Amino acid sequence: MLNTRALGIATIAGTMLQLAMVLTGHSNKAVAAMFGLMGVAISLVAGILYAWQSGARSSRDLATGGMLAGGACALLGILVSYALGDVQALIIVAGTLSSAVTGALGGWLGKFAFRGVRQVAR
Repeated sequence: MLNTRALGIATIAGTMLQLAMVLTGHSNKAVAAMFGLMGVAISLVAGILYAWQSGARSSRDLATGGMLAGGACALLGILVSYALGDVQALIIVAGTLSSAVTGALGGWLGKFAFRGVRQVAR
């Protein structure tokens, strides 16, 4: 079952990081050159954050939450970057899809990363 609180936290945190990257990259070409790699890394972190906050046990639920958080934060960042003229329209689709995949991976990996943490907390 999807944890909406965890999804909100992960999406907001990921969006803040995406926007910081996009706004920095708008005036710094070195950062702009790393948009792709940094963007998917942020989505991976959003997926991991979802897993940490959700407490879900199911791989499917963790991957779904990570996918939604990673894809949503990337989409918002890419739309701002597109509005600033820094990326082409194709990146809206390709970047969002690739970030959703890495967000799902982050959610799934979180199952293993936080397994002991959840057991101690109970």
